[in-house]
Amino acid sequence: MIRKIEARTLLAHVSQPDDWFGLRYNMNLYRGCQHQCIYCDSRSACYGIENFADVLIKGNAIDLLRDELPRKRAKGLIGTGSMNDPYGPVERQYGLTRQALALIAEFGFPVHILTKSDLVLRDLDLLQAIQARTRAVVSFTITTPDDALARKLEPGAPPPSARLAALETLARHGIETGVLLMPILPFLEDDPAAIQTIVAQAAARGARHVVPGFGMTLRDRQRDYFYTRLDQHFPGLRARYEAAFGERYSCRSPNAPALQALFDDLCRTHGLRARVAPYQPAVQPTQLQLF
Repeated sequence: MIRKIEARTLLAHVSQPDDWFGLRYNMNLYRGCQHQCIYCDSRSACYGIENFADVLIKGNAIDLLRDELPRKRAKGLIGTGSMNDPYGPVERQYGLTRQALALIAEFGFPVHILTKSDLVLRDLDLLQAIQARTRAVVSFTITTPDDALARKLEPGAPPPSARLAALETLARHGIETGVLLMPILPFLEDDPAAIQTIVAQAAARGARHVVPGFGMTLRDRQRDYFYTRLDQHFPGLRARYEAAFGERYSCRSPNAPALQALFDDLCRTHGLRARVAPYQPAVQPTQLQLF
């Protein structure tokens, strides 16, 4: 179900420093997500989304953004994509992300888009306009190089191969791109060969960063949903999760230390960063005083 809601605010200040994504502000134009990734933490009860299969459209989001942007004194990366994908199928109809990018370009703010969708290519013109004034970053979540496995884990999202192709197109047009190598699901995606493939393909397509997270999170409603999908697609794997992690929130892959060492070597080999640096405004020259 898709329905409209009214939001009270749009831009949230991110606690500094944001060591992962370089963000200063965050915005979510929608609530709920049509990509329906089986591991999504946003299903957790703490986020207050009664049915994550519903998509709630913030009908006043663009008006709020137009009001809030000029009142932000510090220019910093505006992130979108933390609680839902800004380029889910609903964006084709409502276009809130495109309208938001137009305002971000107008007011001279930088942006960092986190997505699993090649629909972002539709807005290349606006990303280039932002890049010309400040900075535009697009990071694609890729947790497996296997399109068939991704269809089970991220059933509503475009396949990883389409995301890599979109990354290459954006990079070729001067947009700063990268990969979010997270979450890496224990016993499903924590394979050294898969990690090596993702990093190598990202580098070959023009990525400048790959941000890793060798594990996942599990709590309340999210855990129940995830285990139900494991039973459906990977019979017997649920028992392995329960034995390894119990009721823990943070579920780090048993292979994490080895994967981290491999990842560090790959980043050195390919010249990739493991974090997104915060935006640093250009220093304006000052007029020297004659007297």
